[in-house]
Amino acid sequence: MAKGLQGFLWTMLLLFCAIQELGSWAMHTAVEGPGLGEPGDPALLAGGRVKRGWVWNQFFVVEEYTGTEPLYVGKIHSDSDEGDGSIKYTISGEGAGTIFLIDEITGDIHATERLDREQKTFYTLRAQARDRQTDQLLEPESEFIIKVQDINDSEPRFLEGPYIGSVAELSPIGTSVMQVMASDADDPTYGSSARVVYSVLEGEQHFTVDSKTGVIRTAVADLDRETQDRYEVVIRATDMAGQLGGLSGSTTVTIVVTDVNDNPPRFPQKMYQFSIVETAPVGTAIGRVKAEDSDVGENTDMTYQVKDEEGVEMFKVTTDSNTQEAVITVQKPLDYESKKVHTVVVEALNKFVDPRFVDLGTFRDQTIVRVSVLDVDEPPEFRPPSNLMEVQEDAHVGSVVGVVTALDPDTANHPVRYAIDRSTDAERIFDIDAKTGAIVTGKVLDRETAGWHNITVLAMEADNHSQVSRASLRIRILDVNDNPPELATPYEAAVCEDAKPGQLIQTISVVDRDEPQSGHRFYFTLAPEATNNHHFSLLDIQDNTAAVHTQRVGFNRQEQDVYLLPILVVDSGPPALSSTGTLTIRVCGCDSNGAIQSCNSTAYVVSATLSPGALIALLVCVLILVVLVLLILTLKRHHKSHLTSEDDEDMRDNVIKYNDEGGGEQDTEAYDMSALRSLYDFSEIKAGDGGGGPGEGAPGRNPASELHALPQWVQSPDLDFSVFRDYICRKVEQADEDLSVPPYDSFQTYAFEGSDSPVPSLSSINTWSSGSEQDFSYLGGWGPRFRQLAALYAGRRGDEDGEES
Repeated sequence: MAKGLQGFLWTMLLLFCAIQELGSWAMHTAVEGPGLGEPGDPALLAGGRVKRGWVWNQFFVVEEYTGTEPLYVGKIHSDSDEGDGSIKYTISGEGAGTIFLIDEITGDIHATERLDREQKTFYTLRAQARDRQTDQLLEPESEFIIKVQDINDSEPRFLEGPYIGSVAELSPIGTSVMQVMASDADDPTYGSSARVVYSVLEGEQHFTVDSKTGVIRTAVADLDRETQDRYEVVIRATDMAGQLGGLSGSTTVTIVVTDVNDNPPRFPQKMYQFSIVETAPVGTAIGRVKAEDSDVGENTDMTYQVKDEEGVEMFKVTTDSNTQEAVITVQKPLDYESKKVHTVVVEALNKFVDPRFVDLGTFRDQTIVRVSVLDVDEPPEFRPPSNLMEVQEDAHVGSVVGVVTALDPDTANHPVRYAIDRSTDAERIFDIDAKTGAIVTGKVLDRETAGWHNITVLAMEADNHSQVSRASLRIRILDVNDNPPELATPYEAAVCEDAKPGQLIQTISVVDRDEPQSGHRFYFTLAPEATNNHHFSLLDIQDNTAAVHTQRVGFNRQEQDVYLLPILVVDSGPPALSSTGTLTIRVCGCDSNGAIQSCNSTAYVVSATLSPGALIALLVCVLILVVLVLLILTLKRHHKSHLTSEDDEDMRDNVIKYNDEGGGEQDTEAYDMSALRSLYDFSEIKAGDGGGGPGEGAPGRNPASELHALPQWVQSPDLDFSVFRDYICRKVEQADEDLSVPPYDSFQTYAFEGSDSPVPSLSSINTWSSGSEQDFSYLGGWGPRFRQLAALYAGRRGDEDGEES
């Protein structure tokens, strides 16, 4: 019985796989276990069938279930289950324990939550069958799928909106405009929930939509952009193939009607009138006209042209690409005396013509433009307008070069006067007769200096010099043979000492500043002074060059190392001119191949002079060295001064400056004089001097001499300077014990009197007298300004005398 069931299940499995490939429905089962299906496995039967342990059907669950009880999904079962409850079924995977629950005894699976196929179409789970007592795995873990079955719960949606399409005006019926597409989230393989059909809700008078493809097409052939340039069409999409109960969605499609060139240009007026002065230069704009076109874009691009022959000759019409206007300009100078009014026919036509609409009419229009020429006082005109004259360079001063003629074009025909613009002839090489216009030479001409002269001739009315005309005149100076030919360069040649006769030494050419019309032709010959020359020969090559050859066998540098060969050059004239040039030939020593080694003794001497470039470079180097030395000295001096300033700042005294002025001798309240009187404790010094002996003080020092006769004041009994004294003593001991520091001595200037002061100095520096030897009674004679100071010192002196007595 078990084997028959196993074969049946194998057959059903093959059938299910075939159906799954065809897409009608699917079922997924898996059997996993070690060694399952291997050769020799007792589970393999004849015919290749494998023993199956799991038994279940395809699992489906309907989405959007709204019942109150859990929804039964299906049942998993093992053929080894005898129904005694000894097998425990469990599931794991997506939604196991939350969405899907299984009865451990029966294997029934229920869905406890509401499912949505549009969010998840299937769930993959794994099933296990274990012994309830031992918890051993009775069947291999198998994977199965629970598929969510679709219902029609999603309406079609247009996801690519908003839709904007376009169609050309006058398009035929059925012209495709655009395609819209709605998307339905329902299952397209199940039922008709996702089968969408399209229809037009609004705008069906002008447009239709294909129910299956969603392609929008025109329903009429007379769409006119000039009447209405856009339409709003509402398209509806319904699922369930449009059947009753189907869900639907809609979208608005904006259809823009694009322009075609179906309207010809038209001039608003049939005639336009303009006026312009006769002196207007060529290219001056006379006026603008414009043809109107109901179309838009490039369909309004115009091209204007002049149709009549007279207008074509005198005027030009161009199109302004920005405004599409016809710009009428002067093409030929106007003349009021010749013609006062011009009539021009201007035609406008579309630049781009659609051949489909040619039968609608001609796409061009014409208008008449009348141009009135206004008379003005014009300057004289040169006739004929020739601008080239010629004169020989040997012409005498005052020779006539040519005559210019100018006439007043006005009917008054005023007389004309002539002049030369001296900015073009600053050297006054030419002059002009003010009445006749004859141009004459003012200076001697030289073609080699200036072969052409460009001058400007002025012609003006005799009674109105503001009416001036200008004419550029080119004067060519014709050549005269007045310059002899010359050697092109100061030629120098070299000849080997072992040279053979007939050897080419040098080819020479000449230059001539003249330019004869027939071209140059030069003749070469040795000068008469070289007739006795037996060393070299000259050959005229007949192409304005000559060749110098040797005429003897060998040369000797010891006898003569330089030869000067005079050459006579004659041109073809007329008249024929000649000049003599000298060819310098040096005799040189050569190697066996004819290469020059040395020409004379100076070739072995190295020039001791330096070129200007080398001298400049040498001077620059010297200048750089000097700057570097000065910079180093400056840095050293700056460093030294910096160290000195640091030493000056590191003093052992503090200088307190009071930059304010006191109130005078009567001002005894501004400062506390007791602080000044108690700066020095002279009583203690004297006491130490009298009772302590030399051993208590600094060895070998006299305290009285160290005071330098400073003013002696009485110490206030309530001031105690022991703290300062101890601090100074400690610093002195530290300085004496530290052998690495230099002594710090200070020299303080307490007062300095100028040369004009009648009062002697009060400074006690360099004074060897003690404080007891000072007599300050003379302070009383210094006047009222020192009265307070005299009283202080006099009082101090009296106190000292009392103590001594």
